[in-house]
Amino acid sequence: MSKWAVVIVLVSGSLSSMVWAQGIEDIVFYDSFESGDTSGWWAPARVGRTGQKTCYESDGTVIPCAGTSQDGEFQTGVAWPEPRFVDNSDGTVTDMLTGLVWLKNACCWDLPGLSDHCGGTWTEALNAPASLADGTCGLSDGSVAGDWRLPTRFELEGLLDLEYVDPAVSDALGTGQYTEGDAFFGLHYGIYWSSTPVVDIGYVWSVDFDLGRVAYVPAQTTVQAVWPVRSRQ
Repeated sequence: MSKWAVVIVLVSGSLSSMVWAQGIEDIVFYDSFESGDTSGWWAPARVGRTGQKTCYESDGTVIPCAGTSQDGEFQTGVAWPEPRFVDNSDGTVTDMLTGLVWLKNACCWDLPGLSDHCGGTWTEALNAPASLADGTCGLSDGSVAGDWRLPTRFELEGLLDLEYVDPAVSDALGTGQYTEGDAFFGLHYGIYWSSTPVVDIGYVWSVDFDLGRVAYVPAQTTVQAVWPVRSRQ
């Protein structure tokens, strides 16, 4: 029997008018667009699993998953590859689910222009990754200034493993909880900036790797950590 779900898509923090209802194990998002004289199609994007395998009563007590209809029972979405993360031995780690390349040092103090160790204001966070290159933050990957950037909200969320807290991140294999050096190091058990602002209100989406949640914070007065990302070269 197919499992059905209603999927609501958030775009830059606003509820989109696009809603899908279909078998979640086969889910693919796509739509057409037009902009001036340009038209086309968005590329399909499959929904990955959250990583959660345990089920709970409303008071937090662990219970068997059978019959709960919780995430841990169905574990719907695209299965994670094993290993989930690959250490490239050049200061970078590749997420094998998304293909994104992350800085292995998740809290690099050598990023220029940051006012608080590996963090800063949102403006600082947007600008700092652009100067990151081979020879900085343990990199020997041949990257040059301009290759790195601040991740989007959904890119950061994609790192979460909701089976865990403190932190809500998996190990390199994807079958256990993160420990220092597996696959990242220096992971700041707190909130990281994304490049995605909340529409119209002067706030920015951020991801809390301690509790595995998304939050929005004031763009001008908050100081948070920065974790650069780039595409595969």
